[in-house]
Amino acid sequence: MTFRIERANSTTAQKMIAALDAELLERYPAESIYGIEAEKFEVTGGVFVIGYDDNAPVVCGALRPYKTAIEIKRMYVIPSHRGRGLARRMLDFLEAEAVKRRYSHAVLETGTRQPEAISLYRSCGWMEIERFGPYVNEPTSVCFEKRLAATTQS
Repeated sequence: MTFRIERANSTTAQKMIAALDAELLERYPAESIYGIEAEKFEVTGGVFVIGYDDNAPVVCGALRPYKTAIEIKRMYVIPSHRGRGLARRMLDFLEAEAVKRRYSHAVLETGTRQPEAISLYRSCGWMEIERFGPYVNEPTSVCFEKRLAATTQS
């Protein structure tokens, strides 16, 4: 597995984002999708990461500054590679990248119809918090936070 920081508007990133959005629309047909605006993403401090297995993109995730924290965004593993621990490896990479960028606090949002994501975050030491920011009035949103400095190796 090789992790690469790439532009969010690259062809590969856009294909991964489209696959994630399609899956989210199946799970949440009447809900908003809180993605990223690729053209503005890096300008505002965003980092998009793609994980490759034998040069094939199989997992992605992103970081975006949120107030004094960093927000984990766009976590996705292609269906053929699920169940191999790739989401956990991506999350570890993103947490380490956040620490390298001097963030000690991270937040994220997932949905109530994504029990596998909720289980992953809890098993990785993320604690459920009140919904924040754009997710405050979203009944299907579940938000988490984690202190990074003491728990993540850089």
